[in-house]
Amino acid sequence: QVQLVESGGGLVQAGGSLRLSCAASGGTFSSYGMGWFRQAPGKEREFVAAISWTGDFTYYSDSVKGRFTISRDNAKNTVYLQMNSLKPEDTAVYYCARAHWTARGSRLRIGDEYEYWGQGTQVTVSS
Repeated sequence: QVQLVESGGGLVQAGGSLRLSCAASGGTFSSYGMGWFRQAPGKEREFVAAISWTGDFTYYSDSVKGRFTISRDNAKNTVYLQMNSLKPEDTAVYYCARAHWTARGSRLRIGDEYEYWGQGTQVTVSS
């Protein structure tokens, strides 16, 4: 059974940085695309960033591009989200997810292309 466990969330002031980690167990981590999504109170879940199974390709939402960086370490079965220049509107619960085997390219932006999800980690950015 695949399990995804996020960590690294917390409270930070605007302009600060956080690094989220997502440790995966079960399955073959290196064969699947991985993504980060977030959901703020009263809002729908939205795509944040994704990375191909090789790590060669990354995708970002317009709202985080240039501020957030997704990366993966297949040897450690871990995906990361480095978040810089944080803004109050980045406040949300952040979820990592593992994509379906068939999900490639821009399809990694779509939540329905993901099969397994973590429990989420809270990120709060104060103004």
